[in-house]
Amino acid sequence: MTAFLTLLALTAYAQVANDSPRDPHCIVPLVGSAPCHSIDTPWSGYAHDPQHTAVSANQPQNLHSIHWQTPVDVNPPGGGQGGLLIHYGSPLVTAGNTVIVPVKTGATDGFQLQAFNGATGSPLFTLPTDYSLPPHAWIPPYAPALSLGSRLYYAGAGGTIYYRDLPDSPTGPTGHVAFYGMDLYNGNQSVLNSTVHISTPLTADRAGNVFFGFTVDGSNPAGLVSGIARVTFSGAGTWVSAVSLTGDGSANQIALNCAPALSNDQRGVYIAVSTDAAYGTGYLVSMNATTLAPIAHIQLLDPRGGPGTISTDSSATPMIGPDGDVYYGVLESPCCSSHNARGWMLHFDSTLTQTKTPGSFGWDDTASVVPSSAVPSYTGTSTYLILTKYNNYANSGTGDGINKVAILDPFSTMQDAYSSTPVNVMTEVITVTGVTPNPSPAFPHAVREWCVNTVAIDPRTKSAIVNSEDGVTYRWDFTTNTLSQSLRLTSGRGEAYTPTVIGSDGTVYAINDAILFAIGN
Repeated sequence: MTAFLTLLALTAYAQVANDSPRDPHCIVPLVGSAPCHSIDTPWSGYAHDPQHTAVSANQPQNLHSIHWQTPVDVNPPGGGQGGLLIHYGSPLVTAGNTVIVPVKTGATDGFQLQAFNGATGSPLFTLPTDYSLPPHAWIPPYAPALSLGSRLYYAGAGGTIYYRDLPDSPTGPTGHVAFYGMDLYNGNQSVLNSTVHISTPLTADRAGNVFFGFTVDGSNPAGLVSGIARVTFSGAGTWVSAVSLTGDGSANQIALNCAPALSNDQRGVYIAVSTDAAYGTGYLVSMNATTLAPIAHIQLLDPRGGPGTISTDSSATPMIGPDGDVYYGVLESPCCSSHNARGWMLHFDSTLTQTKTPGSFGWDDTASVVPSSAVPSYTGTSTYLILTKYNNYANSGTGDGINKVAILDPFSTMQDAYSSTPVNVMTEVITVTGVTPNPSPAFPHAVREWCVNTVAIDPRTKSAIVNSEDGVTYRWDFTTNTLSQSLRLTSGRGEAYTPTVIGSDGTVYAINDAILFAIGN
């Protein structure tokens, strides 16, 4: 019966897809992949799409009122006090306006997914999981993905993934897949559950395949070591070790929290590998999206010299620009005050053979794409710009607490203002400073930090939706370079960085103090 229901679901999907324009970037699917058609999925995974550009397909509503809200953590630490050092997973939004919310259920572990009607906040379904976290400091995100708009993938125990079809319905066909084979998993669940853990957000491509990194701690019957896996729509799995991607035996981990990124033609995958350390070093790598065979790698370096630092507390992820260039953030070397703990937004060409001008912030941030036409004051020649967090942390190096977000020109240079060693960085096009004071005797002009790891971009209104630790979500208007709208969500709390999302009806979703808020007109 389950197989029959799945066939019905895919048949219905194929009918819709065949009536839609063919995606010109869609590769021909391989055996076992689903039909490859364009489909409008408002927010399919971390930073919106497989390239992690965070460019919304829908215009956001005004930041006028809270429509509904729901906890993303039923057991948050601190009782509302102190720092909230947890990376909460990004909500997903289907074309049918179902919002799928990852929820932390235990004090230190345990997750489920909850689905809501985006317009009303009415619960639709809950999916429990047996997933457990890999070793970590700050709690990593539990981050599912929508594949082809019709299938929801989410992480399970032992490196397995679950799926649920018909995500806009209260019930639907389900499945459970292990990239190394379900027979092997079913016969060795205890040891595999204790040694193998998915360690990154899931990323789905246009052919229905899903990619993720995993860690392995100890020997296991599957012969697994830490690496990256690919699972097709039909459930066939492929994996390669992290070490095989570079040949460097010390770079034996996929960087924690680093979501795989797909090239614009979907033929390549990018991810970072690191040494097994809280503050390690490593490489950015590319591989074939079908076989996971390595294509290229490049060492991640501080532009002033020495290896860049990859922190297990970071949620930085590769972002693929419209021209295929790759952006990835690291901490400075030595870590972590020589550049005010800002790190660098490193910039490479698609082949990872050319290192380009870095941005002056990047350590826990994924760059967002801003079409240059969305910034009327811009007079340069770049067809696109990038938006990054631009905090200047008080008490880190020479940091003064004047925390900003910035739009940068990745193809124009200026001298960095935050490094004692001269270095050229991406030119600041426009910046905006936080508005809520956070003074101290040493830093009387300090302001609250921007708590974002990816920012939702709307080219139509020429604006971005940006979340702050002051408990307020803002619209940054690129035309006037002002925070033109704002809505208070909470009283504010220091917290690890969170995503903002724009839904199919323009509802804005922002996480603040362990609560997801649906915001709009």
